[in-house]
Amino acid sequence: MKVLVDTNIWSQALRRKKNICNQCVDRLKELVLSNQVVMIGPIRQELLSGIANDDDFARLKSKLEPFDDFPISSQSYITAAQFYNKCRRQGVQGSMIDFLICAVAVNNDMLIYTNDNDFYGFSEHLPIKLY
Repeated sequence: MKVLVDTNIWSQALRRKKNICNQCVDRLKELVLSNQVVMIGPIRQELLSGIANDDDFARLKSKLEPFDDFPISSQSYITAAQFYNKCRRQGVQGSMIDFLICAVAVNNDMLIYTNDNDFYGFSEHLPIKLY
């Protein structure tokens, strides 16, 4: 099964000087080696945003190049809006990108790999499956 890897896991593996969660990085390596990783453009953008040094930006951009962006359908954007509305009615907040991640995963039968606790809250109201 394909696994949509959230920004925080990628950041742990590629942006941090010291890995806080070595187990997270090891799992990501296993997913990469088994060709299960899915990347989407908004996650790539989040990863590359906020890097002050041009050389560091180029280095990270290069590390991400082997991962093609999974195409996001119009239906996934609609589903993301529905998920946002549903969670908001339940008092659960999240970012637009987080709900887009949920929608892409649900619409394409993918797992989500994250260590962001917001997704555990989303999972109480949305049909997402966490890795």
